[in-house]
Parts: sequence; structure tokens; C-alpha cells
Amino acid sequence: MKYLNTQDADFKAQLKALQAFETAQDPKVDATVATICADVQQRGDAAVVEYTNRFDHTCAHSMADLTLSQQDLAQAFLRLPESVRTALTTAAQRIESYHQHQKQASWSYRDEDGTLLGQQISALDRVGIYVPGGKAAYPSSVMMNAMPAHVAGVPEIIMVVPTPGGERNDIVLAAAYVAGVTQVFTIGGAQAVAALAYGTETITQVDKITGPGNAYVAAAKRRVFGVVGIDMVAGPSEILVVADGSTPAHWVAMDLFSQAEHDEIAQAILITTSADYALQVEAEMNNIMPTMPRRAIIEASLNNRGAVILARDLDEACEIANYLAPEHLELSVTQPELWAPKIRHAGAIFMGRYTSESLGDYCAGPNHVLPTSRTARFASPLGVYDFQKRSSLIQVSADGAQKLGEIASVLAHGEGLIAHARAAELRLKQS
Repeated sequence: MKYLNTQDADFKAQLKALQAFETAQDPKVDATVATICADVQQRGDAAVVEYTNRFDHTCAHSMADLTLSQQDLAQAFLRLPESVRTALTTAAQRIESYHQHQKQASWSYRDEDGTLLGQQISALDRVGIYVPGGKAAYPSSVMMNAMPAHVAGVPEIIMVVPTPGGERNDIVLAAAYVAGVTQVFTIGGAQAVAALAYGTETITQVDKITGPGNAYVAAAKRRVFGVVGIDMVAGPSEILVVADGSTPAHWVAMDLFSQAEHDEIAQAILITTSADYALQVEAEMNNIMPTMPRRAIIEASLNNRGAVILARDLDEACEIANYLAPEHLELSVTQPELWAPKIRHAGAIFMGRYTSESLGDYCAGPNHVLPTSRTARFASPLGVYDFQKRSSLIQVSADGAQKLGEIASVLAHGEGLIAHARAAELRLKQS
């Protein structure tokens, strides 16, 4: 891991370089995705089956071979050990409970002249959730995408998940069962995104697509945005741990590993005010590394994008955190509630030594679909609000039309839009 010190003359340049990550669309990936999306739009099911067989090495003859029933999901749930079933249902209950607090209600009020103004909240009709199925199985992604949609009142939740080699993962399908997913198709990649966006003979077009995926999935989501909504274009996973030395070093070492093990380009950063503590964490990482099943991925991640930053104090550490705007931020300090208000930009803030980021990934309750690549400066976690939309309510009274009509007439004439002006003027009482 790289070592940075805020007192170095070129610290800002080093910090900027640490964040340098090529997020621009790869022209080759984009060209491939463009072809796939156009083909799915034109040929529908046939194209989806063809690409699924090619990329996932399956032997499907039709979409029927790639479609799962509710009975399939229920059987997957029942095949799991009781401990896993309990973990899934408990996590789902916590996630649902948290997201219930995000529900928004319609509202309205009346002006003194009787004009009604307000906002009507309604759920999307149909959403598609993409669940990765390559390097690992992600039942947590199923619940984090489906549960807020369910709480929002979305009646149809369609899940797509690749099954390389045709192998279906019971825990992923069980999570879909627990989370109330209405349809599941065992397809992935750009072809799955295109099928959700454009619709096929078997898959009904959705209104919005959420969930992370590889570069091809990200490119496809970019391409179909506008035809449907998307949540975000997710980048590599990130964790930033701000530590004052009060947390056992091996706890922090494992927290850094927890994100590094996702991918070779994931990022794990430690900011501490103690050089001695930084050395302790590094020593623990060296001790633990040989025991990690995903050691090669962790080492590549830490070598590529990992870092330790020595800060003068926690105030400076918080400012660096705000610049980095990480996906996951652990405030592994005493009295974290005093420092959390200083954090302006982070996808999720994990407060205190006992709050490992992994608890947020699975079962704490808040959503783990979070903004990456510094987009936490302007973006928020996935939530119920992503599956609802707002319509303005306007009911102008006869008296209100007199006051508003004069204002609208003046402004419309100023813009040269005479029909606008006359439409307002027609409702004015004639003197």
C-alpha cells in the first residue's frame, strides 16, 4: 500500500493521483454493447438466448429455459439450511423496516384564494433489478434492490441474474423469494439490460433498472438511460477507514480486506493520526493475508489502489474524507457522533469500533447500493425514493385565476408566447 503524509509538500498531488481511475467508457466495450443492445431491440428473445448461450456457456433453446417460477424460488429457499433461511429472513425484515421510514406521502395545501397546490407520490409500475453472478453470488444485492422497490409499492419486480455454465445459486434465488421478486430470468450482461429496457416477447419493458454489474452492464445502462431510468453507473467498491488508534489493529486490517476482496480494482484506504498505529495495522494485514481465500484479489487491490494516509488530526482526516467522498466510510474513533457531522460526502457512514462495513452490506438495514468514484458529492444511496415519482398538483380557483392570470400574461408576452398569454387571459373576469 502507498504511504501518504499530509505534511508532504506534494500531498495534494499524491492524493489526486490516488483517485485517478479511468472511468471513461472503453470504446471497444461500448461498440460491443451497442451491437448487443440493437440486436436485442430488433430480435428480442432470440437474441437474448443466443448471447446468453455464447457468454454464459448455457444450452438454452428458448426463454422458457431461462425463466424461473415462484415455485422454483420457493424450492431454492427450502433447500437451504435453516440457519441460512433465518439469516435471509432476518436481514430482509431489517432492510424492510429501515426503508419503511423512507416512504414519502402525497401532500397539498391551499392558498388564501382557494388554489390548491401539492405533490402526488406514486410508485413505478415495473422495475428491473440486475444481480451480478460472475465472481461471486450476491443474495444481499437481491434484497437491497428489491426491498426498497417492494416498500415503495412497485407491483412488478423483475430480476435478471447470469448463471455461468447454467449453475443456479440457491441462496440468490432464495433471496429473491424472501424479497418479493415477481419474475426471475437467468440472463446477464448487456443483453439482460437491453431486454429489460426495450422488452422482448417474454420480458415486459420496465421503467427503471437498478443494480451493479461489470463494464458491459455499466455500458449498457448508460446506453439505455432515457429509454428507462437507472439508479447509477457503479464503479469499483471503496472503503475509507478513519481511525484514531482506539480500535484493535486487526479489526481495521480485516475491514480494509473486506472491500479489497471484491475486485482487483477495489480501493481500501486508511487515514490515521498515529504513525505507530499505521504500522500495527500493516503488520496485522501481513499476518492475516495468508489465511484469506481471496488473497490474490486482495493483494492486487491493495497494490493497485490501496493507501495509508497520516493526518495531523481528526479534523484534517475528515476534510480528506470529504474530498475522497468514499462509498463506505468507517469512523473508527471514540465518540464518532462528534465527528459524523463533519462528514459532508460519503455513501454510508459507519460509526464506532463495533460497526464493521460488512454489517451494512448484509443486515444492518440501510441500503448497500451506494455512490462510488466520488459521486457521493452529489448522489445518495439507493432507497424507496428511487422507486417512486412525484407529480405536481395544481387546482387554481376562480379567484386565483385572476391574480395568476395577470402575472402569467405579462411573463408570456415577455417571452413572445402569445398563445400562453391568451390562455391565461381568457380566464380573467371581464370588467
